[in-house]
Amino acid sequence: MQISTPVCKLALFAAAAVAADVASGQDHRSVARGDFGVPLQPFSVSAVIGVRRAEPIQMAYNVPHAQTVSVPRARPPAEYKNDYEEEPERTVPTTQTQYGDPSVAGTRAILRNGIAYAPSRAPANVKSAIWAVNTLRRKPYVWGGGHGSFNDYGYDCSGSVSYALHYAGLLATPIPSTDFMRYGERGRGRWITIYARHGHTFAVIAGLRLDTTDLRYGGDVGPRWYADARNTRGFEVRHPIGM
Repeated sequence: MQISTPVCKLALFAAAAVAADVASGQDHRSVARGDFGVPLQPFSVSAVIGVRRAEPIQMAYNVPHAQTVSVPRARPPAEYKNDYEEEPERTVPTTQTQYGDPSVAGTRAILRNGIAYAPSRAPANVKSAIWAVNTLRRKPYVWGGGHGSFNDYGYDCSGSVSYALHYAGLLATPIPSTDFMRYGERGRGRWITIYARHGHTFAVIAGLRLDTTDLRYGGDVGPRWYADARNTRGFEVRHPIGM
């Protein structure tokens, strides 16, 4: 049986169409699912042209800071400990005075118009005591004065001495005359000597006498400086440790 040429062409055309549909279906499945069955987004040339270039990702992070390392100081051997230790500084109270900080060369204080001039070679706390007492030179004698507080409107004998020692950094609270009989160490001191008995006490600081009794008039006048000495019979003689 012979098939006419037009019929053959029609058959070939139909076969080609079927093959094209099969190939199209395979390509569609491949685009839709990908090689591993994962859905893919549609792809076009126009979409590629419109895509912006990828920007670098900026990340925030902490930069570690260098830490200061504390290096322990070398300590001397135990047998040399006393040779290396420094004596702790003594805290000395300060007071304002209208007379300034008068001083004179040497190791002995001098008296001018009732004002004591501290010797330049005296320790700093001795100078502080002298200058502080200068502020009391017009204060009256008040029995018990200077015991409730170092700052008072008047002073008695032990209150005056307590005031001087306080501003030398040698006494924390005021004490009475009887306590001064046991204060510090026995005997005269290099810079400060205290004379105490029941009912009265006075001090000699860098050669000047701090006393509330004016021997010239025979009465208690308040804290004053004197260049002359007085009879010390019956007094206990004491001095601050190391002074």
